[in-house]
Amino acid sequence: MPATPPSLFPPLQPLRSGMLAVDELHTIYWEEVGNPDGIPVLFLHGGPGAGLSPQHRRFFDPAAYRVILFDQRGAGKSTPLGEWRNNTTQLLIDDIERLRALFGIKAWLVFGGSWGSTLALAYGQAHPERCLGFVLRGIFLCTRAEVDWFINDMRWFYPELYDEFVAPIPLAERADLLGAYARRLLCHDPDVFWPAARAWSRFEGRRVFLLPQPEEAASDTLDLGVGRLEAHYMVNGAFLEEDQLVRDVGRIAHLPAVIVQGRYDVICPPLSAWRLHRAWPGSTLQMIPDAGHGALETGIARALVAATEQFKHHRRFE
Repeated sequence: MPATPPSLFPPLQPLRSGMLAVDELHTIYWEEVGNPDGIPVLFLHGGPGAGLSPQHRRFFDPAAYRVILFDQRGAGKSTPLGEWRNNTTQLLIDDIERLRALFGIKAWLVFGGSWGSTLALAYGQAHPERCLGFVLRGIFLCTRAEVDWFINDMRWFYPELYDEFVAPIPLAERADLLGAYARRLLCHDPDVFWPAARAWSRFEGRRVFLLPQPEEAASDTLDLGVGRLEAHYMVNGAFLEEDQLVRDVGRIAHLPAVIVQGRYDVICPPLSAWRLHRAWPGSTLQMIPDAGHGALETGIARALVAATEQFKHHRRFE
């Protein structure tokens, strides 16, 4: 992980945290930070399956914002870890509404990066009346072209990582690499799904930042959550119609939005951010010239904090 950008607010602890059973299978972890009387914010993590980090609390002025963060189904501290059953975009949207009701919030600013931007857009288009605005990073629309890029076309930039990624898959299955990994990741044999999860997570994690970073210690929680749930959602097109999030942007076009995108993001390439911005006339797009995908890269972190600072004074929030 890169050094913490100086633009972030100081570390802080949750005001409270807890677990919420959302059905007979899934229980999700949540936490609340900041000012209980502040502007409400919903934070949506990436992946899917990546879960929360204490750093995620630090994009917001704790004196001004009341921030609700949660681990989505199958991610982080939510249980069961890596569970893909009863796990769809529509069910995640329902979970968000349960949390909003739990905290007595009428409407909130929605903040999400990578897969978090996907879920933010899907939630906003389902419940525009519950949104004050959006801060979005590293846009992922989960179109077939984006999924194909993520799985196959990365070899144009990272041929060595791609070779490692395909190595465990027999030649006969490589024509459908996503399907081959999904079959392994979503099976019930740990001797099969654990190696696949670690290979998938490594393939993604080493492409996040523009510049190479020190290798982090392996995390079973991250590997299983990311490997299983990313494959599950990609195989199913995020349970959305093709290009639905651009097609239906008119449902939220009246709301303010700041889009932050790394110019050299090879996980979620800039074309998706550009397409979303063009479809959303009221949005602003900040293309960070010296960044990849990581939220903690200096230019991206600075732009995200600037966006939350800007929204503190937005007339819609007053």
